[in-house]
Amino acid sequence: MIHPLTYIHPDAKVAPNVKIDPFTVIHKNVEIGEGTWIGSNVTIMEGARIGKNCRIFPGAVIAAIPQDLKFEGEDTSVEIGDNTTIREYVTINRGTKDRWKTSIGNNCLIMAYSHIAHDCIVGNNCVFSNNTTLAGHINVGDHVVLAGMVAVQQFCKIGNHAFVTGGSLVRKDVPPYVKAAREPLSYVGVNSIGLKRRGFSLEKINHILDIYRILFVKGNNISKAIRIIEAEFPATDERDEILSFIRDSGRGIMRGYSTRANDDLA
Repeated sequence: MIHPLTYIHPDAKVAPNVKIDPFTVIHKNVEIGEGTWIGSNVTIMEGARIGKNCRIFPGAVIAAIPQDLKFEGEDTSVEIGDNTTIREYVTINRGTKDRWKTSIGNNCLIMAYSHIAHDCIVGNNCVFSNNTTLAGHINVGDHVVLAGMVAVQQFCKIGNHAFVTGGSLVRKDVPPYVKAAREPLSYVGVNSIGLKRRGFSLEKINHILDIYRILFVKGNNISKAIRIIEAEFPATDERDEILSFIRDSGRGIMRGYSTRANDDLA
């Protein structure tokens, strides 16, 4: 299952049924789980922890040291969950002493030429399209879709179930459940299609829509919008998640946008 032209450091821990194609290099202090396939010309460097049944395509570089002048050689890692696919020429840098790791969850698809920098935390079931770029210290929730050529500024957060359209520049935090587009990045509706695919009821989607109309469409400032939402909407998991995200935002949330009436339909 391992091609003779592959180099594996004797200290690496590779499960017995891993398949590794020729001209790939596995450095020391690497762990690779069962059923994973690694294509040719892949470099997996010190500190990588790769889960079960992953697929890593040719040219990818996993766990290179951070592109961060503050990095001092500390012992950090990259952690990749089970059933995740890393396509051609993706680069994922290991962490610094800020978080000590860069991590990607289970069942993710990271498409070709994407870059995930040091200390990023990516949730489960995410899709990053080609040439997506994450700077350092970014948090991405579960079920997030970033379309092609999205660039995310350092320290930003993107909430669960968010969708960011292609070519967007993300300089502010993107709350959960939304669609984000335009320049500067703005609210353009709720990610209704994604939520339906994941089993959200129409009632729950409309509840989320009503919250974001108060927050982004009615012209309220953030403090006033939060007071209205708390006073007028029953406590639900979705409401509380949205409010907690906004309150915990470090960079501030993206701007609102008054869309045409049928942009906001569930």
